[in-house]
Amino acid sequence: MDRELALEFVRVTEAAAIASGRWMGKGEKNLADQAAVDAMRTAFDSVNINGKVVIGEGEMDEAPMLYIGEAVGGGGLDVDIAVDPLEGTNLIAKGLPGAIAVLAIASRGGLLHAPDMYMDKIVVGPKAAGKVNINASVTENLKAVATALERQVEDLTVVILDRDRHEGIIAEARKAGARIKLITDGDVSPAINVCIEGTGVHMMIGIGGAPEGVIAAAAVKCLGGDMQGILRPENEQEIARAKSMGIADIHKVLTIDDLVKGDDAFFAATAITQGDLLNGVRYFGGGARTHSIVMRYKTGTVRFVDAIHKFERKSMAIKRT
Repeated sequence: MDRELALEFVRVTEAAAIASGRWMGKGEKNLADQAAVDAMRTAFDSVNINGKVVIGEGEMDEAPMLYIGEAVGGGGLDVDIAVDPLEGTNLIAKGLPGAIAVLAIASRGGLLHAPDMYMDKIVVGPKAAGKVNINASVTENLKAVATALERQVEDLTVVILDRDRHEGIIAEARKAGARIKLITDGDVSPAINVCIEGTGVHMMIGIGGAPEGVIAAAAVKCLGGDMQGILRPENEQEIARAKSMGIADIHKVLTIDDLVKGDDAFFAATAITQGDLLNGVRYFGGGARTHSIVMRYKTGTVRFVDAIHKFERKSMAIKRT
């Protein structure tokens, strides 16, 4: 893929963020999500790719846009696309930090076709890559990360979704001495933060969405970090769904290279609300300012894009339906 496409991908996430950000704190998560979907889908039309959505808003009969299997782009290279136009619908509805518009792109066949189910995940940064094992205990993994970072376990901060299902790993992490940052929603942003020094977090563990796991894996791979995942289906229907999408061994430990294959992958994200790494959308008379990150695995390039957008206020007006 042409590296010049990187900025085109950023324009796609910027469009989704600007449209969705208007709904921050208004308690309308569905309308915020729809605004992001509409804007992202329209923005894809101007990108010179022959894209196929492999992770999106759902099946064709569930989502009118960005559904799994939909063709997007203005023509060009054959690529697979994973999108989450608004990761953190509850966050934006409540005006909380961490909502982002995000996408991952790889050569055709490069992204795992993850079914909509849970995935157990562990993410670490570059210095701890290859040092953890998702089947090991929380304590063992914390010790491995601490050794890799030349720290004590007490110096580490672990990100975990605040869910009842995580009571055990939260208790074990606390007993081991690690600090914990509990999050309410959205585990793509924390996965990125783990891989960037200075954000103050060193590992992410726990069960979250499998589609989000693939998107996060693209960022983790581009940043030189490490991630492992195991699908956690809850019933026979989910097992059948996974197998129909080409996952023969439902219990397999999925490595970073299983989740994102090959050496040509892009990741782009634009903050909608304020985050630890990126500033949220800020509006002013006749325009907005966005803060994004875009990265490419093949070159190892990571760019932060601080952009000013000018537009007519009429074109950005919110219409209630």
